[in-house]
Amino acid sequence: MKYILAKKIEMTQMFDEEGRIVPVTLVEAGPCEILQLKSKDKDGYEAVEIGFEPLKEKKITKSIRTKPYRYLKEFRGQEEERKVGDKVDASVFSEGDLITVSGVSKGKGFQGGVKRWGFHGKTATHGVKHEHRTIGSVGCSIPARVIKGKKMPGRTGSKRTTLKNLEIKKVDAKRNILAIKGAIPGRRGSLIEIRG
Repeated sequence: MKYILAKKIEMTQMFDEEGRIVPVTLVEAGPCEILQLKSKDKDGYEAVEIGFEPLKEKKITKSIRTKPYRYLKEFRGQEEERKVGDKVDASVFSEGDLITVSGVSKGKGFQGGVKRWGFHGKTATHGVKHEHRTIGSVGCSIPARVIKGKKMPGRTGSKRTTLKNLEIKKVDAKRNILAIKGAIPGRRGSLIEIRG
């Protein structure tokens, strides 16, 4: 079972063996500490709880003294190799591994139908004035209301997004940095969950 918490650094590019440019996202993966192993007998399910980014001494309160980390996450599944107190770092992954990445996408605020859903807007002819990017009709005379789930303007982004089958192009175990092929959700500095 491979898993780790990471922080998005930035996007860049690298060259593959054939000299082609490959876009990659650099993430700072770990080190994380295993804080708790949950079992089916005691907790009703099997999971591993890990902590990422230790807090400074002055920020540790009495209630979080046992788990003094900024981020705590659970990964479902049985852990047989490691025990509580073990460290998890970038070396658990290797080049060519396919991973699943989860994070919170960038928030874009309140957006119209063209940006939010990809509507093409109205034509630029035949008396269409100041209406080029409006969504047009939103319903019919019966049932005389807007039906739930209609694609309309609204808040865009800031949602948990998961991308599957992303490839790890490079592992820097010394600095705990992974180079993941393609773009991943979130802004710079946001928390990323990586599963093998």
